[in-house]
Amino acid sequence: MAQASADRPGRPYPPPGVPESVWPAQATVLAAIVLQLTLPKRLTVGPTWLLPALEALLVIGLMLASPRQLEYEHPRRKWVALGLIVLVSAANIFSLVALSKHLLRHQPAGGRELIIAGMLIWLTNFLIFALWYWELDRGGPGRRAAGHDAPPDFLFPQMTDDRIEPLDWRPRFIDYLYVSLTNATAFSPTDTMPLTPMAKSIMGVQSVVSLVTIGLIVSRAVNIL
Repeated sequence: MAQASADRPGRPYPPPGVPESVWPAQATVLAAIVLQLTLPKRLTVGPTWLLPALEALLVIGLMLASPRQLEYEHPRRKWVALGLIVLVSAANIFSLVALSKHLLRHQPAGGRELIIAGMLIWLTNFLIFALWYWELDRGGPGRRAAGHDAPPDFLFPQMTDDRIEPLDWRPRFIDYLYVSLTNATAFSPTDTMPLTPMAKSIMGVQSVVSLVTIGLIVSRAVNIL
């Protein structure tokens, strides 16, 4: 099978494995935690510090497991990372629901505070879904680093024309960050297409969260002022 794939013209798949730095992803998680800490207390689950503290402990564990870069598969690390992403995502959606309830009141207090909270929720949404895409595409960063890629979940423009990028091109974290940004602003894929049901489902959830945040919360908060 591998020989048959190699004999076909065009871009080989998977491309050779390349170690990938974990610092961009870890910095993104830390930024999302900081954004959560700045949310008003009435929009958080329990004490404002509780969830960010738990998330920080998980980040420390991930840093110890892979301090600099990924070179091969880390099954336990992957599940811990996905658990962390689920935790941050759930906390952000809870904050969105709580903020929506406040804004649907006839005379909610703190209009400016709610506008800022809506911006923080949108930014967290943008950052956390970049992590979703990075952790899930082709089986995760560990499999990609080892060159054991599963079938791709996203079709990047560089994969469609062999004249644009080297044949061994593979997406990095910045590519998934950009996919998240465009999906959060356009509410739909732009230049990168989801291929699998999982990728389509996750992009759909992000679009809904972003649409509610921008369309309902921000516009409603502006009317309050």
